[in-house]
Amino acid sequence: MFWSWKLTALTGAVVLAGGALTATSLDKTVAVTVDGQTTSTTSFASTVGGVLASRGLTVGPRDVVVPSVDSPVRDGDSVQVLFARKVTLTVDGKPTEFYTTATTLDGALETASLRGLGGADFSVSRSMNIGRDGLNVDVSTPKTVTFKVGGKSKQVTTTAGTVAELLGEQNVGMSLDDRIKPALNSVLNEKTKVTLTQVKISTKTVTEKVRFGTIKTKTSKLYTGQTKVTSSGRSGSAKVTYEYTSVNGAKAKKKIIERVVTKAPISQRLLVGTKAGSVSGGGINLARAAMWDRIARCESGGNWSINTGNGYYGGLQFANASWRSNGGADFAPRADLASRAEQITVANRYYATSGLAPWGCRHAA
Repeated sequence: MFWSWKLTALTGAVVLAGGALTATSLDKTVAVTVDGQTTSTTSFASTVGGVLASRGLTVGPRDVVVPSVDSPVRDGDSVQVLFARKVTLTVDGKPTEFYTTATTLDGALETASLRGLGGADFSVSRSMNIGRDGLNVDVSTPKTVTFKVGGKSKQVTTTAGTVAELLGEQNVGMSLDDRIKPALNSVLNEKTKVTLTQVKISTKTVTEKVRFGTIKTKTSKLYTGQTKVTSSGRSGSAKVTYEYTSVNGAKAKKKIIERVVTKAPISQRLLVGTKAGSVSGGGINLARAAMWDRIARCESGGNWSINTGNGYYGGLQFANASWRSNGGADFAPRADLASRAEQITVANRYYATSGLAPWGCRHAA
């Protein structure tokens, strides 16, 4: 019994020693480098994939693992992991996607071997780090566009991505009234034509005369063709606001945007004859001839055929309307084309309805 106990104890000791030796041989230290960062890890795993799993690292089909995930691992080995990152380049408004294991934008561009980006403008620094969640970059390549400002056109080589960026690059400002085509957020390309129409709008308020109207009343006390003013008209006034619009420096066009009458006009009242017969008659009437001669000397220097272009004609300075309304057409189209006797005849007709009021030189009578 004594030897049996001792033998059992010795056997157990050997088993324990062997177990310790086996555990020690399974435990190994591995250097794991992830995206350039190296850490040391201890693992019982027998493959690279197991070591990564023990560290909570999951790799996908685009990721690079050296040696491969199913390779055996021994104490002191090194494992390198390069995670793939998605880079989205929006070049002149058109998106392009690719995956890279580079950790900077510059490195990604080199591995992707993208063409046509020489001299391009990037929305971030090319030394920008690419995180595991990827990177979005706007890229604008050099392009020649037609830029027309205020009616003057020129060719511009630019890396601006949009119309708004082009205005900023060219140091061209816009007012709220200016018009731009295409829109500010439009993407530029080689065929783009940008037109900035410069519009200047101003307003001005002035006081203007409001002409009076005429109220006509028919009367049988006057012959047909005769008229008589019974109440003089009076002009009013209004405040008128004009809007002036100038396009590309051209002469401004104006339009009324507001009109406020500040003083109402007073209408003229006019009697219009309806009595049968003729106001004129064909005969010559030289009544008051001496009086008309004195008035003529004052009005026209006694020149019965005068026509100075001031709108008044003949020795007694008849306006055409007054000449015709008092039968002057019986003798001539205008007073200066009629004789002295004919002008005095028409003056007597006018005198019969209006007295001397129409003549500025009535004091000479």
